[in-house]
Amino acid sequence: MTYRVIQWGTGAVGVEALAAVLDDRPDLDLVGVRVYSDAKDGVDVGELLGRPPVGVLATTDVEAILGLDADCVIYTPRITNLEDVCALLAGGKNVVTTAFLFHPRRLPDADRERLLAACTAGGTTVHGGGLNPGNLSGALPLVLSGMSRRIDKITLQERADWSDYDSTHITFDNMSFGRPVDEIRVDGTEFLAFNNELFSEQVWLLADALGADIDEVTSSVEAVPARHDHQIFDHVLTAGTTAGQRWNWVGVRDGEPLIEIETLWTVGNEYPDQWPRPKHGWTLTIEGDPSMQTHFFSLASFTREATMAEHVRAANVATAMQVLNAVPEVCDAEPGFATLATLPLIRSHTGFRRQ
Repeated sequence: MTYRVIQWGTGAVGVEALAAVLDDRPDLDLVGVRVYSDAKDGVDVGELLGRPPVGVLATTDVEAILGLDADCVIYTPRITNLEDVCALLAGGKNVVTTAFLFHPRRLPDADRERLLAACTAGGTTVHGGGLNPGNLSGALPLVLSGMSRRIDKITLQERADWSDYDSTHITFDNMSFGRPVDEIRVDGTEFLAFNNELFSEQVWLLADALGADIDEVTSSVEAVPARHDHQIFDHVLTAGTTAGQRWNWVGVRDGEPLIEIETLWTVGNEYPDQWPRPKHGWTLTIEGDPSMQTHFFSLASFTREATMAEHVRAANVATAMQVLNAVPEVCDAEPGFATLATLPLIRSHTGFRRQ
């Protein structure tokens, strides 16, 4: 079966999904692309990817996108818009997204009911996935839990330095690196509050799926200043401004922490002495019977020479593929919400096929 798809957003993750649709997935037919800048409006999608034209023009016109006949929208913008997502769903288009909706059950009641009404009206399904939040903080713990007799605590630690991530709009504008330390709070900006909600949803997802019966999810962030100036692409990270953020989201039952997601993020490669020191990447620990630990690290290759740009891109590829590979399952699911806990196993649809 062939599914008609729309790519919504052509940032670092969106272009990877777009390229995979064109190059690797004969079962996916690209029918439209939503962009945000006037410079991309009306440009052939092939040209946006630095290749020959493919016959599909990008557009900034949301109404034009809504009017297309499509089975699924791959929704990967930097900033989400609930109204747009509801319009897509009500118009008969399923949605897979890396941007939010990881555990809709824990959304504010009004938002959840609005989304459900849109799914009902359009006979559609919405699914949120990705890397972290996403597979590593959702699907992987659930898969490993299949080997557990008893779970006492789940902890996921992410350690990453963002100095080589060339989307400085996200690093500095959205995540507020380079801002005064006292401005970094869980609700310090609209985007930081949004980020806080996403990871809180992931804790709730594991708690609800594994019967943790938690009372609440607490969240906190510790910001640390840079000791020196750092040139980060087109930005200067000034000494004294935020160079590190340590976030913690903890699911608590009767005062006891049962599920914890911790992110240890820096820019400028200055790592605070007082922070824990897991290996770079993601370390998942399940304490219980038996206790298990696994470390995940994504690179362009472990066997060939690769540039730093290729290594950085690898995480974007992983994020995009997690939702792109879910398109058939989401399109075939019952209308409503589909999560990492309810969908069947999402696997590669290309695997070892010859190029």
